[in-house]
Amino acid sequence: MKHLEEFTVENNISLNRDCFLLALKSPISLQEIKPGQFVNVEVKDVADRILRRPISIHDVDLEKNILYIVVQKVGKATKKLSSVNKGEQLSIIFPLGNGFSTEGKNPLLIGGGVGTAPLLLLAKEFRRKEITPTILIGARTNEQLFLTNRYNAVGNLSISTEDGSVGEKGLVTANSILNNNFDVVYCCGPTPMMKAVSEWAKERNIKCYVSLENRMACGIGACLCCVNETKDGHNVCVCTEGPVFNSMDIKL
Repeated sequence: MKHLEEFTVENNISLNRDCFLLALKSPISLQEIKPGQFVNVEVKDVADRILRRPISIHDVDLEKNILYIVVQKVGKATKKLSSVNKGEQLSIIFPLGNGFSTEGKNPLLIGGGVGTAPLLLLAKEFRRKEITPTILIGARTNEQLFLTNRYNAVGNLSISTEDGSVGEKGLVTANSILNNNFDVVYCCGPTPMMKAVSEWAKERNIKCYVSLENRMACGIGACLCCVNETKDGHNVCVCTEGPVFNSMDIKL
């Protein structure tokens, strides 16, 4: 069930030059939220941004009713959002989309850039099932990494940076952790990365789920701007039928 509620800003923390973390207090229970889903946030007083901004859910504190989202500053709306202060209110529609499953006994979670954000709640869901996931995070440089301590607390964390400033040097697909045996892969990040990961998984006959980050507007399947082609030639609406898909079903 979708809800439209006014959330109160509890905290706004800068993570790096491009990303920030918002802690948002909900007036109602967040129990319905599943890993991989997203919210649509209204950003007021931005002339060319009438529609809400879709942002993936990073974490949820069910006891305190607090929603955490990681936002990347890419346009006027998200830059304005980066300046909200404690006590301000944000109109949010949630939860949206179909999220991750929690298949497998030895899962590998791979994230790149801000696409790392939704993997924390997924990792915590595996831990609730008494499964410790392996988490692989990729970035160009250590300056783009964020909240690695949170991922390290819920999984076996490995890091790849293209410049070698942290972890192993190179792309995630070259990380030595991939030499281990996994039975399912969950991936979110830049499309080239997800495509490379899905090919790696296909070669090893490992089921792979990807979370697409197509441009969205309405978030409810009405505008069709987030449509993605499947491998059998059909179109799917990422905001309602995704954002998570089996990589074997979708064109990347």
